[in-house]
Amino acid sequence: MDALDALTTRRSPVQFAEPAPDDESLAEILRAAMRAPDHGKLRPWRFIVLRGDALKRFGNVMVEAMKRRDPNVPENMLERERAKPLRAPLIVVLAAAIKQGHKIPVIEQMLAAGAAAQNVLVAAHALGYGAAWKTGDCAYDDFVKETLGLAPSDAIVGFLYLGTPVGAPTILPQPDIKDFVRDWTG
Repeated sequence: MDALDALTTRRSPVQFAEPAPDDESLAEILRAAMRAPDHGKLRPWRFIVLRGDALKRFGNVMVEAMKRRDPNVPENMLERERAKPLRAPLIVVLAAAIKQGHKIPVIEQMLAAGAAAQNVLVAAHALGYGAAWKTGDCAYDDFVKETLGLAPSDAIVGFLYLGTPVGAPTILPQPDIKDFVRDWTG
């Protein structure tokens, strides 16, 4: 698949199945991620790979985080939270190791990590896998960050779910480019 096809045909699957990317494919995907634009060469991205039993353990972490945020959360909500990591056979937690007070502004460090996330999604698609970028309350939770070994100043940019897409991709309407582009002549 050429680059433009990968960029213009990528979709986030609703459901995933095995197989997930094997170690070789995952390494290729993460190498593509690390080619993201990176002003200052800070390489802010950090990748934490969850698969197998780690997905179940992470579901328990998500439940604990939810309980800490709301001790009165109903049991059915806790069970839904516990099941979230099991939606795909592999999750890459993409974090940004933020350098506060650096000449490169925090927003640019976050954008570099976001560009790395986009590269993960496109590279996975180019290799025949599906990928979806998720966040939610756990992405902003200090307990979750600590449990994953991240610093308090780090930011979880997203939980990137990877696997084999189940079913046909949702066809999204193609917006008219004229609605988003204008010429400026000064």
